[in-house]
Amino acid sequence: MAVSANRLELLQIADAVAREKSIDKSIVIAAMADAIQKAARSRYGQETNIRADINPNTGEMKLQRLMEVVENVDEFARQISLRDARDRNPDAQVGDFIAEQLPPMDFGRIAAQSAKQVIVQKVREAERDRQYDEYKDRIGEIINGTVKRVEYGNVIVDLGRGEAIIRRDELIPRENFKYGDRVRAYVYDVRREQRGPQIFLSRTHPQFMAKLFQMEVPEIYDGIIEIKSVARDPGSRAKIAVISRDSSIDPVGACVGMRGSRVQAVVGELQGEKIDIIPWSHDAASFIVNALQPAEVAKVVLDEDAERIEVVVPDDQLSLAIGRRGQNVRLASQLTGWDIDILTEEEESQRRQKEFVERSTLFMDALNVDEMVGQVLASEGFTSVEEVAYVDASEIASIDGFDDDTASEIQARAREYLDRIEEEHDAKRRELGVEDELRNVPGVTTAMLVTLGEDGVKTIEDFAGYAVDDLVGWKERKDGETKMFPGVLAAHGVSRADAEQMVLSARLQAGWISEDDLAIEEAEGEAAEA
Repeated sequence: MAVSANRLELLQIADAVAREKSIDKSIVIAAMADAIQKAARSRYGQETNIRADINPNTGEMKLQRLMEVVENVDEFARQISLRDARDRNPDAQVGDFIAEQLPPMDFGRIAAQSAKQVIVQKVREAERDRQYDEYKDRIGEIINGTVKRVEYGNVIVDLGRGEAIIRRDELIPRENFKYGDRVRAYVYDVRREQRGPQIFLSRTHPQFMAKLFQMEVPEIYDGIIEIKSVARDPGSRAKIAVISRDSSIDPVGACVGMRGSRVQAVVGELQGEKIDIIPWSHDAASFIVNALQPAEVAKVVLDEDAERIEVVVPDDQLSLAIGRRGQNVRLASQLTGWDIDILTEEEESQRRQKEFVERSTLFMDALNVDEMVGQVLASEGFTSVEEVAYVDASEIASIDGFDDDTASEIQARAREYLDRIEEEHDAKRRELGVEDELRNVPGVTTAMLVTLGEDGVKTIEDFAGYAVDDLVGWKERKDGETKMFPGVLAAHGVSRADAEQMVLSARLQAGWISEDDLAIEEAEGEAAEA
């Protein structure tokens, strides 16, 4: 069968559109069929069920009206009775469709315009789907493009087969692009939106710098050197922590390159951003000391529960450790994930002296002893009356100038003081209306019950409603700064693990969960770890 010119033209148009828009030819042909169906309905009636088929090989078009076979006809334009259907097809059954061939039709101006709109819309949707599918898997990659235009500080980038945007806050400060400039950026998000897929690029994202190093340093690309963390103050300074899986390869030296060639290539792309390359360490203290370079550190004190670290530096190193506008310590904190407090040696000495005086005064008041005894206990490392009361008596007796009788007397006074405080707290607890049942929660002290009562918690159900963060506090990080929000029991030094156990116990006692629920959850956790 010879193919007529108009059929060939139809296939050529479909082929050209598919190539231009980088979509499948079958999608274009399907869009054309939909357009023809819409135009045919406008001629034969919108209630008519019409199907158009275009042969992708020959371009031949078939126009059919489909009639559903039913027992009783309600819609004459879409349905046919079983008896009439069997006149055409003896095997027809209820629910089948009978196809009736329609003659070729000539499109009027309005029908043609409507068909064109359908084709354009379908092709546009297919193009958007293709663009989304192509770029959604490229999140986390560096991509190259050409600046198409700049709108209100936002840079629109032509990627060849799509458009992307670098928002003003994702550009390095003082960085200017104009039409036609080549630009390299990091794909950090691809979203479906009403106006089509939106590809968001960034030149300030920490991973942009990490990917640049991966491109410049073969050892990183090969996995011999791993980038553990990155912290950036875009356009100004950055810190990157690296570790080598091969002990014979220096990770810092490999990233710097011969005469700094590798790091300079990254610096050049980042508009002169200064980069500190830090050796990563499993030991948090060592890692933090490295991260604070170029400042020298005299001493570090870690508080693992609060994820805070206290760094003591010589007086002349304070400004260097903090950096201009706090930049150095801020980047070190971002890099390590620890909150860092910087103290000079003089400030630390003053603080220790203050703590010593406070502890000495506490022991003098609580134990009714003179200043010398209070100072001796404080200097021996005792930090609370509880420690004095319940430590082995021999430890107190072993202090110079003390004997067994003195140790027994001091411990007796300490326990008497604690009993008196406990009675005061219990009276306060009852006054606040906190129920006795809460005393059964493991780990909850009478002093904690007073604090809970002041927070409005009176029953086991009230306590069971707490989240762990409500008890121990939580952190929020914004603009490189970490803000700590204290929990209800923060002043009592409750750890997160203890708080979790308290809440679980309260929920068990309140009947919110059962032992079986805990067993199932524990089994699921072990399976996930395995």
